[in-house]
Amino acid sequence: MYACMTDGEVRYSVREEEMRGTFIGNIAKDLGLDNQRLKSGRAHIYTEGGTEYVELNVNKGILIVKDRIDREQICGKITPCLLHFQIVLEKPMEFHRVTIEVIDINDNNPTFTKKNVQLKIIESSLPGALFSLPNAVDNDIGENTLKSYILTPNDRFKLKIQSQSDGSSSVDLLLDMPLDREKQEQHVLLLTAVDGGEPQRSGTIEINIIVLDANDNAPVFSQRVYKTAVREDSLVGTVLIKVNATDADKDINGQINYFFAHVTDSSKDLFEINTDSGEIKLIGQLDYESNKMYEMKVEAKDTGDLLGSSKVIIEVTDVNDNVPFINLMSISNHIGEDSLPGTVIAMINVQDKDSGRNGKVSCNVNNNSPFKLKSSINNFFTLETERYLDREKVSQYNITIVAKDEGEPSLSATHIITLQISDVNDNAPKFEKQRYITYIMENNSPGSSFFSVRAYDEDSGLNSKISYFIEESKINNLSVSSFVSVNSDEGVLYAVRSFDYEQLSHFQVSVTAKDRGSPPLSSSVIIDVYIQDQNDNSPEILYPILNKGSPIAEFIPRSADVGYLVTKVVAVDKDSGQNAWLSYKLIKSTDQTLFELGVHNGEVRTLRQIMDKDSTKQRLTISVEDSGQPSHSAAVNIYVAITDNFAMALTEVNDFTQEKSNDADIRFYLVLSLVIVSFIFITFIIILIALKFHKWKRSKYFSENSNGTLPVIPYYPPRYAEVGATGTLCHVYNYEVCLTTDSGKSEFKYVKPMLQTPTDNDSNGAKTKSPSSSDLIADEDLPQST
Repeated sequence: MYACMTDGEVRYSVREEEMRGTFIGNIAKDLGLDNQRLKSGRAHIYTEGGTEYVELNVNKGILIVKDRIDREQICGKITPCLLHFQIVLEKPMEFHRVTIEVIDINDNNPTFTKKNVQLKIIESSLPGALFSLPNAVDNDIGENTLKSYILTPNDRFKLKIQSQSDGSSSVDLLLDMPLDREKQEQHVLLLTAVDGGEPQRSGTIEINIIVLDANDNAPVFSQRVYKTAVREDSLVGTVLIKVNATDADKDINGQINYFFAHVTDSSKDLFEINTDSGEIKLIGQLDYESNKMYEMKVEAKDTGDLLGSSKVIIEVTDVNDNVPFINLMSISNHIGEDSLPGTVIAMINVQDKDSGRNGKVSCNVNNNSPFKLKSSINNFFTLETERYLDREKVSQYNITIVAKDEGEPSLSATHIITLQISDVNDNAPKFEKQRYITYIMENNSPGSSFFSVRAYDEDSGLNSKISYFIEESKINNLSVSSFVSVNSDEGVLYAVRSFDYEQLSHFQVSVTAKDRGSPPLSSSVIIDVYIQDQNDNSPEILYPILNKGSPIAEFIPRSADVGYLVTKVVAVDKDSGQNAWLSYKLIKSTDQTLFELGVHNGEVRTLRQIMDKDSTKQRLTISVEDSGQPSHSAAVNIYVAITDNFAMALTEVNDFTQEKSNDADIRFYLVLSLVIVSFIFITFIIILIALKFHKWKRSKYFSENSNGTLPVIPYYPPRYAEVGATGTLCHVYNYEVCLTTDSGKSEFKYVKPMLQTPTDNDSNGAKTKSPSSSDLIADEDLPQST
């Protein structure tokens, strides 16, 4: 055995018929690989079809014989006999071509197709005549194949061995001395075929020669060798060639019949010869890939059994009748979208059983795909990525591999590889807008939602799951988290506190959307939050201001003209917009005809000239109202003194103050009276409820503790009735109620009414209305009244 590296492959040799487990070579050492690489790469042998004769021991890194190797069965006469296979490794993918030459041993004897052969030779045959003998077959090659023939020593015949164009040899029996049937009618010889192997092997055949009398001319072919070529797709029945032989004899001795001599079984099933015409026809289907050439011996026999022979060589020409075959040696069905260009996806072997141009195969992938085929060794390809992939654009590829030969017409085969692109977290979440604006009404409820943001991620799985966070920032020196919170899953914003427009009208919140990939990616968006105003502030009067709880009085002379500016009410509203639009209204005035009020400016002016009859003390009540919904208002009292004397004006002012004090006392007493009346009423209601409850408990106790005795019947005085009855009857009735404890039923005794005048005077002289029948009490279940 030997090993060598040639042209990127490792070659070994092994003798045929070696025992199973026989060491062939240390492939790990010869390839420069360690055993750990063989294990991690899941090293295995890939054979291009047929039986695996060699086994890889991954633990030791050696090649051993796996199955019986018979060179003759594997290669026949082909030399050298080579076994080709590949050592395939993964992670990363690589393969190495290995060739093993099978060395022939002399394990086959030369054999003849028959054990004996009979020759009929006419006695008139001249010395030098040749008679065809069957060739021996030795399946071994080289020195071990057939070398020579040995004929039993005799004085009549010799052997003549001739080399053929295909390297084989043919053997003929040469007549050395004339025959004499009368002396010896039959000759028995032994033909021995020997090979050149060690030890030498041989095979024998018995030759029985019968000497014939008379007919002394054998048929002779026009050519010693007939050659023809035929396409492998020729139809059954096609005439391939016609052989021709002539016989110098006449009449019956010149009649010739043709037949195949010593033809193999494979040729026998494919060809037949017309015994009369010599035409050779095709009777089976040819296959160039199985056999490229057929050699047959054709004999012509006359009626006298004289023979002539010739050789027919039929060459089969190849036709493109085999579709290329695509074999995936190794494949990855998933690949990450971050894979670099040149990443190997699959290793492919393409085969075509045809030869020449018909067997030359080109391989390519479908256009407009980010993949390419790279040829490594003859008919071996690697499928690689040609550019970067993007799962968000294409998540799955159906890669069509087309193998096409160069025959006419060209044949092709396709194979589809489905490749899934695995997601990588390479896309950050994206918001629909770069900036958002939202509004929230002031005085909102804490915890209420007011806005939501939504981001999307083009990745898939966990890489697309998004969580929302608020970036830490300051609003009026306070953390933004004390103002706003966000739902991490839904992106809904909630108000943490109630907002006041007058304190804060606008702030910004930065929301970050982060995915759950590794590493996580994020993006942020700014949200402008505007607080909307509500009408929650009443107008505030700035002028006139109160002096110790009393407003300052205004003075106007009696000589004031029409339109004289008495004073101006100044008010403000902390709200904004429409809620802060103020209007002024004169609610109450001592003299409605004397003053007017500007609706929008709050100016108080005289409507007419001041007359002597006008009171010197004027009081104005002015209301200031905003335009909100609902509106709020504030009121102010303005005291105006009409006088031309400043000393008298001061006296008027003091009177105003005293009047205000009196008014305040009256209001105080009114409020106090209302509180006392309310307290008395509530006390009365409580006492009434307590009495009712006490009465109910007594009645319940009486019904439960009575021992069958009749209840005490209360005495009602005559004319017992409600004073001031409002019924329609004016008579008074008295009732005696008798109750029994066992039956629970009431017995009523009706007493005649006491008729009186419609109106009677009481002791006080007041008229009393007689009670009516509707005022009578008729409750069956009433136990006792107090």
